[in-house]
This record gives sequence, structure tokens and C-alpha cells, in this order.
Amino acid sequence: MTLRQGSFLWYLYLDKLYCLLSVRNVRALVEYFRLLDVHRNNTLNDVLFYHFLHHVTNWNRRQIMSVFDMLDWEAMGEIGFDQFYVLVCILLAQQNHLEEQFIYRHSRPVFELLDLDGELKIGAENFRMYNFLFHIKKQELRDFYRDLDITGDRRLNYKEFKLFTIFTMDKYQEKQKVEMEEKEREEEEKALLKKETSLEVYVTPKDSLRGVKEPESRVGLSGGCEQQQQQLGMGPVGYTEEVTAVSAQDHGTGPSTVSISH
Repeated sequence: MTLRQGSFLWYLYLDKLYCLLSVRNVRALVEYFRLLDVHRNNTLNDVLFYHFLHHVTNWNRRQIMSVFDMLDWEAMGEIGFDQFYVLVCILLAQQNHLEEQFIYRHSRPVFELLDLDGELKIGAENFRMYNFLFHIKKQELRDFYRDLDITGDRRLNYKEFKLFTIFTMDKYQEKQKVEMEEKEREEEEKALLKKETSLEVYVTPKDSLRGVKEPESRVGLSGGCEQQQQQLGMGPVGYTEEVTAVSAQDHGTGPSTVSISH
């Protein structure tokens, strides 16, 4: 079963520990129930009930009407808010995969719902009929009937049913523990792999230039020039070079000597 996205129940929050609605959500649910109760009888008949579940779930007509018969404890052809509230909690528990938790926390109401004949005993056919509602696994139910059916009549009284809820809850918690450990192990492996990858790829600029020897400078800013000049036989002050310049012919001037001091 899946709730239709965008429906009213989609926005309700179910407490995962106790499988109950908050006070604020209950108030909103009361107002929603009043809107559905078009006859103002504080009840929903089978027609209103069918259209409500047809709108919020993907159940077929046979499933919807079987749930109505289960909730109609007094066979009045209608249900009140109490039964409506139980139904909504069951739907939200199934939507959040908390069926085992819900059965464990509310074993008495669930037992009374499954006890269709009012004999205070539940047969295997009752579980099969409403398996789409509580998702009780056939193998678990078969193992329980084999190991914990104290009376041996293949029918469960409330004490045996309570043992069954404890049995299924223990298995559910073990499964959750294993899944949590696997998830933590995967996260640790991903973190370790990410750390190793970052250590292999990252290189600091200092490390990248390590081992590269910088060339020594051959010429200084001041002393280097004087040292080269002394090696070439030049004085520290400078020298005079005569440059013969030829003036332009159109001026009619002859060659002249120009002294350039360096």
C-alpha cells in the first residue's frame, strides 16, 4: 500500500516509537473527519469510507470493504472517529514500514480487529485475509505456530498473540541493527577511501618545487659591475671614447671629434 502523494494523510507525522499522532495532528484529523461526514452523524458509512480510501490509497474495492467490515465492530454499517483514527495510524505505519512496531505497541487493538468472530482467538486465515494491511510474513507466522502455539489448536489467544508480537519485534530490531551496522561500515569505507584519494592527489606548492636548484646570479646590482670592470682593465670611474661623426653633406661641415664620457 502506498499513500497517494498530495493527499491529506501524506502530511501527517506518525511517531516512530509509539506509532501515534501528535495532538496537533489529531486536531487536524478531527476537522478532516468532520469534512468527510457530510451527513453530520459523526460517522462514516460504507460509501463515504470507500471513496475516502480510494482517494488516499491504491487499494481495490475488495480490500477497502474488508477493512470496513473489520472496523465496523458492532455491524452498524458505519464507523466513528475512534475506528477512523486507528485506521489512519495503521496506514501511516505501513507507509513508514513500521508494521511490526505498530503491532507490538498496540497489540490489544490489533488483536480485537483480527478477532472477527469475537471468540477471543485468531486463526491463520485471519492473518492471510488482512496480510495486505499488516504485512505479516507467512514464514514467521508458520514458525510461530510451530514453536509457540501453547494450546496446540492452531489458533492464537491474546497471550499467544502477545508473544508473537514480541517475537516479530525482536526480529525486526535485529534486522534494524544489522542494517545500521552495514550503513555505518559503508560510510566509514567511503570516508577512508576519500581520505586516501585526497592524500594521493594533493601536492603542496613547496613540495612541487622541492629538488629544483635555483641558478646562482652572475651579476650583482652594484659590486658585480665593478668586479667585471676591474677584470677588463677598466677603471672604476669610466673611460673616454672618441667617436668620429660625419656631418650631413648638405651642411658642408667636415668630420669632427666628439668626446663621450661613460
